[in-house]
Formats: sequence, C-alpha cells, structure tokens
Amino acid sequence: MISTRRRGGTTWMQMICALLIFQHPEPPIPLWHLSPWLDHTIAPAHLVHARLAEQPHRRFIKTHTPLDGIPYDARVSYIVVARHPLDVFVSLRHQLNNIDGARMSRITGGTLPDEPAGPVRDALLRWIEGEAGPYPETLAGVLGHLAVGWDRRELPNVLLVHYDDLVADLDGQMRGLAGRLGIAVPEAAWPVLTRAASFEQMRGAADRLVPGARGMFRDIASFFRRGTSGAGRELLTAAELAHYHARAAELAPTDLLEWLHGK
Repeated sequence: MISTRRRGGTTWMQMICALLIFQHPEPPIPLWHLSPWLDHTIAPAHLVHARLAEQPHRRFIKTHTPLDGIPYDARVSYIVVARHPLDVFVSLRHQLNNIDGARMSRITGGTLPDEPAGPVRDALLRWIEGEAGPYPETLAGVLGHLAVGWDRRELPNVLLVHYDDLVADLDGQMRGLAGRLGIAVPEAAWPVLTRAASFEQMRGAADRLVPGARGMFRDIASFFRRGTSGAGRELLTAAELAHYHARAAELAPTDLLEWLHGK
C-alpha cells in the first residue's frame, strides 16, 4: 500500500514499485491500471477489485488515506511518502490549474470547485492559516497523515520515505526500498531502473504514467512540473516562513517536523 497525500510523490513511488517488481524500464500496461487508486470514486469498486484479483504479480495499490484508515495486515507493506507541505501546496495548485474541469465534471457527474485564481503566494499564506478554499488538501491534513505513519514507523512493514531523499539519492533509495520489500534486483539492472524513475524519463512517459491522462489534464507532461523541492519556501519571506513553522508546530510532533523539514 502506497499511502500519500496528493502531490506528495505518489506517482513517483508507484513507478519505483513497478520498476522493482517487473524489473523493466516500462510498465507492461499503463501505471494507473497496474496500481489503482483504491479510494477513488470514478471507477466502480467492484471493477477495481476484479482487476486486482486478476493480477498474478505482487500488487501495489495507491491510496490517499492515512494508515489509521486502512486495515492493518502484517503481510502487507505500507509505504508512506513525505514531502514538505509547502511544496505539496504549490504542486497541487499547479495541478488544479492544469485539470480540464468540464471534462472532470462529466466523468464524475458532479461539480468541481472553481479553478484556483490569484497569486500563488497569497493562496499559500491563506492555506497556512487554515483556509482550504478549492484545495482538497489542508496543512492539518498533510501533517496529520504523516503523523500517523510516523507513529507506526517502528513496525517492520511500515516504510517512511522522504521526497527529498528520492531527489538527492534515487539509486540509494530504490536499493533501500528493494531490500525492505524483499525484492532481489540484479546489479546490472540498477542503472536502467534508476534512469527510468528519473524525473526526465517519467515526464517523457507521462501518457502511460499519469492517471486519467487522456483528456483529464490540459497538458499531460505538466503533471510532472518540476521534480525538485523548495518551490513553497521560495515564495515566502523569512518572517512568513517562521510563521509557517509555528503553525506546523501546533499540528504535528516535534520529532516528525525535524525529520520533515530538516532535509
């Protein structure tokens, strides 16, 4: 189970798992079919369950639900990916502006919130204060999700992965994940697999990796917009960043925040 908040490194971790399981640079079918978003509401649950039941390989499932909302099973590995909340917000803002709202409304049969408007910085400051607006994520939600994983990090089948560690040492992180998941990878395969998990390669393969790629987004490649950290912090003054840290301290334990922000 890959448990993340939106724009927290979900698709990246799905791709890494696919590469480790299949040990080929290209997934055999589109990634969102291999690794369905289990708590999504577009595909009927019975259809998703049937697809999973038919899979002969090790399954890897995407969810945006925290671990305390998922049944625990000692046979299952739970991967929680952490990303700086300010970067989560900026990435989410750009993604929402890239969604074709009219098409999404037809698919879901509902009405989507208005497209975010105004300067990103102003919206980020309001978000830090606790205003959700049109965004499906809140600062409290992001930190609360990570706090649940943090509390369970000593369990042998719970893995916490930091987005910045993937950026800094993708090869090392993938090797570490393979070891924790009990997957043997031939040494000669690592350069090919690591390259396939790079930002540039994933951006070039967006039509096979991005969920609902055909028509949901105005620009599929922009789903992979930047692939680095710091976009949120770059928008704030020193005083505003200090205020963010004060707000975060009200919402999450100190040791988690030191790990999350210390990268």
